[in-house]
Amino acid sequence: MIFEKETQPIIRIQNVCCNKQNINIVDGIEVCVNCGLVFDPSLVDDERRAFNSKEISERKHSEPRWREFGSRTILPASNIDFKGNVLNGEQRTLYSRLSKIQNSLISSIERNYWIAKPILKELSSKLNVPIYISEIAWKIYTHAVKKRLTMGRSIESILSASLYISIRIHEFPKLLEDISDAMMMPRKNVIRSISLLIREVLPELNLSYKPITIDKLVIKFCNELGLSHPTQQEALKIITISLKKGISISGKDPKGFAASAIYLATRFTKDHKNQILISKFAKITEVTLRTRVKEMISMIS
Repeated sequence: MIFEKETQPIIRIQNVCCNKQNINIVDGIEVCVNCGLVFDPSLVDDERRAFNSKEISERKHSEPRWREFGSRTILPASNIDFKGNVLNGEQRTLYSRLSKIQNSLISSIERNYWIAKPILKELSSKLNVPIYISEIAWKIYTHAVKKRLTMGRSIESILSASLYISIRIHEFPKLLEDISDAMMMPRKNVIRSISLLIREVLPELNLSYKPITIDKLVIKFCNELGLSHPTQQEALKIITISLKKGISISGKDPKGFAASAIYLATRFTKDHKNQILISKFAKITEVTLRTRVKEMISMIS
């Protein structure tokens, strides 16, 4: 095996390749031109910034840069060609003109995608969301961009709404507050975008939005609080009895009913939790918790 000195060691297998190796990089993949043997692709994961000529020469990358969409050829604003030679005035004028022409050929949708895709990846990483949920969120967002729904609205709000809708489609245990906190955005802005996407995008994509239920919230909060299975079953039983007796839940936050059922269940079991802790995990106020507890006690008593 022969190791070549590059940014990363590349392993060559001589007994497989031909005697006259002529290796070229084609579309980011190293290929022997003589025999056609394909080696591992050479990709760049991170791009290091440079601020002076010394750092430019030390941190220069020769590997291609990849995108999931849009143009893959980039004309940088530098005075050095790919061989390291300094461009003269005529060449600099030529490449500056070509760069402007290339930027003019890029559509506004592609520029929107270039901004939105990293934001969605960062948000999905913060929330620890599975890949399939991120893919559906990106599908919803791209459809919204093509319908020009992002005009006059922020990219972050439409992205947050797309991700939350995807979470609700797959019934993943995440709250709207988790997304708004991770994006550092007011909750009401995300709600406006959610209603817009549900009305304009989901019918065309044949996707169904499933609002989070009180039962799912009870299970989520019990797991986060570390409560036992009997406590969880008791809380679900309290919810069922309250709903059968006609407790009014329309127009009210389901987190309050789930938290109040858990608090009442802890009073009948050994898992004692105070109102401050439960309201903190449920992301509601203590006043809301006490109000919902009174309503449930009047129903089940």
